[in-house]
Amino acid sequence: MRRPIIAGNWKMNKTPSETIKLISELKPLVAGANAQVVVCPTSVCLFAAKGAAEGSNIAIGAQNVFFEDAGAYTGEISCDSLLELGVEFVIIGHSERRQYFAETDETVNKKVLKALQKGLKPIICVGEHLKEKEHGITNEIVRMQTKLALEGVLANDIENIVIAYEPVWAIGTGLTATSQEANNTIREIRKAVGELYGERAEDIRIQYGGSMNAGNASELMGMSDIDGGLIGGASLKAADFAKVVNY
Repeated sequence: MRRPIIAGNWKMNKTPSETIKLISELKPLVAGANAQVVVCPTSVCLFAAKGAAEGSNIAIGAQNVFFEDAGAYTGEISCDSLLELGVEFVIIGHSERRQYFAETDETVNKKVLKALQKGLKPIICVGEHLKEKEHGITNEIVRMQTKLALEGVLANDIENIVIAYEPVWAIGTGLTATSQEANNTIREIRKAVGELYGERAEDIRIQYGGSMNAGNASELMGMSDIDGGLIGGASLKAADFAKVVNY
């Protein structure tokens, strides 16, 4: 059985001291969680986050990584640096990275391959824009993004990957897909993985990330194919995030 995974994407929020405070507040609230708990602060807060989470069930994730080991790549961060900080997960291909920082399906794939090679667990984001939804091509978009992101990935690595379905139109807008819509799309993503890896598709965890919060987490998590959530705004307050984790 796939273990649920709830990951908080803090985006560009919280300083190192605020990171320590938030994780310290969160630790006792999620200590008995059945779901795997991950928080993803900014890169400058990762050291503080790892120290604050020491001895707890909270894993640390990064929000980005580069696909080369080292070199003249100003502002980028390597897998080795993340690993030395104790990072376990890394978000790759978030729609904001695609929109603002020219992330493409090709660079997403390169980052996925490098992360897996180094021992990091990618959280791969896929999702459609509003116009694509309105044209009825959601399934085509997420299937394409999924297959391109996984190009060259070995079957044995599937269990180390998380996919987050994030409809772009629902991120930070307060809008959310219905639980059935989200489940149907995630089932299509799993089918796409199955076309590449057969029964191993049942091993991969697929999250929903379009404005999941304390109010809708139980309904969404009750669906057959939704294995967790990639949480934005609701992850910035310990009590709110804990309610999602303990849905």
